[in-house]
Amino acid sequence: MNWNELYDIENAPSFSDINKYIGSNSVLFQELCSYIEKNYSIKPKLSYSKCPAQPGWNIKYQKSGKSLCTLYPMTGFFIALVVIGAREEPETESCLETMEPYTAKLYMNTKFSCGGRWLMIEVKTENVLNDVKTLINIRKRFKK
Repeated sequence: MNWNELYDIENAPSFSDINKYIGSNSVLFQELCSYIEKNYSIKPKLSYSKCPAQPGWNIKYQKSGKSLCTLYPMTGFFIALVVIGAREEPETESCLETMEPYTAKLYMNTKFSCGGRWLMIEVKTENVLNDVKTLINIRKRFKK
């Protein structure tokens, strides 16, 4: 059953429900959530989207009014939406050769629109997760 059918607008999932739905790759989901919360000192916000492209509940991380990323639970993996704006393009492009071919190709094939490249990254491996962390860090540096 699709995520948006399991949990409608009146029935928000718990983080336990999200982890169960993601399944074996929930470890990667938990790692990214912990990374963001630790390094940026922000908490996740559950949000319901009626957008036909990715309807249902998602997890948003925002810092100082700026979106770091939005996470979408999927069966067996999750999608991390990271928007790379014009200001972040040069640094992102300088990092592409160190990223997974999947991530680099996704970036190059995503057209710039509505203020940035809206990267819907399917996180299924540790290496792609590391790419997502790099992209988030380009969007907003954390204090070490």
